[in-house]
Amino acid sequence: MLTTSELAFQCAALHHECAAYHFKEAAKCEAAGMYESAAHHAYLAHGHTQHAIHSAGEAAKLHADRFLHVNHRDPFVTDAAEPGDRKQSVA
Repeated sequence: MLTTSELAFQCAALHHECAAYHFKEAAKCEAAGMYESAAHHAYLAHGHTQHAIHSAGEAAKLHADRFLHVNHRDPFVTDAAEPGDRKQSVA
């Protein structure tokens, strides 16, 4: 049975393969002078690349959580901004 991180890695690989296919098609269309079709394939390739990057990041985070027991927090949230740490003001 595959773990969640393995599924995310496979998803990233699939999107990379789809991106490669569309990049190759864009190159063929460009060479044939079909510029609109080339732009369309390039656009699709870009989208698959973005999905692959996201999936790879998620897979890495899940892998780290599983094997390194790393607690991922939002880097933009400071300790003072967490709900449990707020101090009540005496007014």
